[in-house]
Amino acid sequence: MNQAHISTQGGWIGTTDRLAAPVENLANFCAGLTIFILMLMGSAQIFLRSVFNAPIAGYIDLVQLSMATMAFLGAAYCQRVGAHIRMELLVGNLRGRALWAFETISTLVAIFIIAVIIRYGWDHFVRSYQSGDTTIDAEIIVWPSKLLVPLAFGLWLVRLLIQLAGSIRLFINPHLEPVGIARILNVSEIAEEEIKETFGEDSISDKGSHGGAGQ
Repeated sequence: MNQAHISTQGGWIGTTDRLAAPVENLANFCAGLTIFILMLMGSAQIFLRSVFNAPIAGYIDLVQLSMATMAFLGAAYCQRVGAHIRMELLVGNLRGRALWAFETISTLVAIFIIAVIIRYGWDHFVRSYQSGDTTIDAEIIVWPSKLLVPLAFGLWLVRLLIQLAGSIRLFINPHLEPVGIARILNVSEIAEEEIKETFGEDSISDKGSHGGAGQ
């Protein structure tokens, strides 16, 4: 598992990292809020349809249009915290420049793929906007949902560029503090992070002091 690493150091990489993080957090919050609203709408849809035989108008269309928000707005945030699927068995065994060379190459491949998606996603949005495309049932305008694709992937591209710069920086000097990348944690570090998130920062020190007293 990886963990987000936002440092106060690292020059312009650290500055860009800190500026991008709140935007990514907001986008991820919007994605989560959309899921929550759809959950409420789904419950209301079942209740209204079952009890009053009065389903929400355009419910299916709204669900379809919300897919872009749920699927893509949180992508940059997940990239920052290392939540995307990775080849941990391979990456976890790499050290030093070998690790950062792999991270640099894999990030370059991801940047190329995301850039292609942004290019064609934007064209798809423009066609939808110019043609006045709407959903079939409720005739809701489609282009705002399609615009989210290049916007979300654009934010993701910014995060990838930050990680690329951070990986190149560590490839040049592996002894520097990691900045703008997701740290790869071992099992004990993952356990400590989970304890901190659950019980607070003091739990680690308390556990250490009790352990020392017992010895």
